[in-house]
Amino acid sequence: MPLVVNSLVLPYFVTNSEAKLRSRVRVQSLGSGRESKILSSDSIPVKGTSTEEKGKNGDLVDGFVRKIEKSDEGLIDGGNGRLKYTRVEKKRVKDVISNDLEVLWDDGYGTKTVRDYLEGAKEIIRPDGGPPRWFCPVECGQPLKDSPILLFFPGIDGVGLGLTLHHKALGKVFEVRCLHIPVYDRTPFEGLVKFVEKIVRLEHASSPNKPIYLVGDSFGGCLALAVAARNPEIDLVLILANPATSFNRSQLQPLFPLLEALPDELHNAVPYLLSFVMGDPVKMAMVNIESKLPPGLQIEQLSNNLTAMLPSLSGLADIIPKDTLLWKLKLLKSAAAYANSRLHSVKAEVLVLSSGKDQMLPSSDESQRLKSSLKNCTVRHFKENGHTILLEDGVNLLTIIKGTSKYRRSRRLDFVSNYVPPSMSEFKRGFEEVGLLQTASSAAMFSTLDDGNIVRGLGGVPNEGPVLLVGYHMLLGLELSSLVEAFLREKNIMVRGMAHPMLFTGGLELSSTEFSITDWMKVMGAVPVTASNIYKLLSTNSHVLLYPGGVREAFHYRGEEYKLIWPKQQEFVRMAARFGATIVPFGAVGEDDIAELVLDYNDLMKIPVVNGYVRDATRKSTKIRDENQGEVANQVFYIPGLLPKVPGRFYFLFGKPIETKGKGEILEDRENANQLYQHIKSEVESCLAYLLKKREDDPYRSIIDRTVYRALRSPSNEVPAFDP
Repeated sequence: MPLVVNSLVLPYFVTNSEAKLRSRVRVQSLGSGRESKILSSDSIPVKGTSTEEKGKNGDLVDGFVRKIEKSDEGLIDGGNGRLKYTRVEKKRVKDVISNDLEVLWDDGYGTKTVRDYLEGAKEIIRPDGGPPRWFCPVECGQPLKDSPILLFFPGIDGVGLGLTLHHKALGKVFEVRCLHIPVYDRTPFEGLVKFVEKIVRLEHASSPNKPIYLVGDSFGGCLALAVAARNPEIDLVLILANPATSFNRSQLQPLFPLLEALPDELHNAVPYLLSFVMGDPVKMAMVNIESKLPPGLQIEQLSNNLTAMLPSLSGLADIIPKDTLLWKLKLLKSAAAYANSRLHSVKAEVLVLSSGKDQMLPSSDESQRLKSSLKNCTVRHFKENGHTILLEDGVNLLTIIKGTSKYRRSRRLDFVSNYVPPSMSEFKRGFEEVGLLQTASSAAMFSTLDDGNIVRGLGGVPNEGPVLLVGYHMLLGLELSSLVEAFLREKNIMVRGMAHPMLFTGGLELSSTEFSITDWMKVMGAVPVTASNIYKLLSTNSHVLLYPGGVREAFHYRGEEYKLIWPKQQEFVRMAARFGATIVPFGAVGEDDIAELVLDYNDLMKIPVVNGYVRDATRKSTKIRDENQGEVANQVFYIPGLLPKVPGRFYFLFGKPIETKGKGEILEDRENANQLYQHIKSEVESCLAYLLKKREDDPYRSIIDRTVYRALRSPSNEVPAFDP
């Protein structure tokens, strides 16, 4: 809902005719001040109104970008951040809304820094006597069709630009609207709650089956909780970044009384001090620095960023003048008390982001308190970040939302239709998390063409789906990152891996609650292994990764390396045939070149205390097979004892594609389906045998030989292997 509630225009406001409301929403402001003329359904001029119109609600705006007819009125920037009303000609535009994002799309993360926030804040805080209002950052652009709305509530600054680093990414999958509280506005907390509540209820009435996202930064976290507590019947998803519900336990409480007695001439130094207390300047300055740069270049770029950022901090004295700071501290106190007294009423889904180096609030402890107090709360802890976590490096908000399975476009989470493919920045960052394993294993990929010839690379795997990749699961799934990365890098294809449901229910969540490898798996396309999800993926022509051996194969015992532990009967063949999917059997070897399994399940069950943990983990796990399916149903979770080796190499061979299109007999005759199932199993075993034999001929099987080769010639993914 592009709202402009006064005559101030910035690069952050949508005021042109090419971006209109996508839902029926009433344009509102709070209190006194100049309001805007409401955006009409055919053209969207914005004009300041007379003082007689103050406090009135605007007209309803219906629809979104339709054909814009020629208009003789419009807006241009009149300089100094002010609107100038003039005669312009609006061009006819088409309604172009995408349903999907391309794989490795540009999310813009790393192109904006805290300096952009500070420069934008200088413009938006110019006094206009106006009330709190909503705005839509132009950088957000046009979201995907049927995207949910996201309302952002700022921290103590009140500017509303706290998502500056995330505007482009969030704008692809959300309708983003940000709350701006002017510097000299003195609306009490309950007034702000009611103001936000009105738009929440209007949005819910307009789209009752869509969730509404409330993102609250510090003070904004209290506002989000308050609104959720008053509206338990509305489907809300709360994302709280270091919420100020712990304000009464702030480390700075003893200093707050001193601020009131501080002479005005010394107040200009206070925002500088607060900037270093509230955030980590180094983390802020590192947002746009590539982690793979040489250390010398990283330090040089960091120095340049800090030098450029520090002069902009002078604007903080204008963002939070003395009277405003004292008011905001009182507002924080009332907000924390209000929210804490109503936590029991919050029924919404909540995600708390907490910082380990928050010098303003005890955010780490508070996140655990909220987790135990709220009915449906997930926590992600970032131990290296400060209070202003959304403006610091290493925190891509959209990535966190996706990794914690919080993104949905309807009441129920659908892992297929709601999936947002990884962006280029996520691709780089995600595989940095497993960079050591990637470098150590240096996977060599081979595939089989239709004529039976084996070639280097993935040329033998069909580009067009539906494709079902069926293969052997290495110990602990060590091969997964190499396989997914290879398909993205070489074919720009997102492989959707079928994963155990415990990955999505929190059963594998670590006590540290940090953003972990399991979260990255969800970002990179993992889907709970169910028949309905396989059905949906194949129906959308996806490339699906399936391990029939599942948990039992990934947690195999000593002596079971490269042994297929599959169900007795086919589980996927008839499903693949139903959609005419191409089945590609594959083998992967190399786990025995990385580490030796010295303690397996049987060994651990002989150790007192340890066996209790193993039994407990197994008991809590979700069973996805019954006992009549054979040994594969013997599902146990344990952490094996591994003895690392000087790393060898991972090898993958994708067999000759098996077509099921036009083979109706597979659907009609279970015996035919079982014969094909046994053939696929035999092909996987052949791939494993081939790789185990041929890897002996690889001159670069050892990491030492590969390291020398890379140092002299080429990147790791170009290191040759044996001749197929």
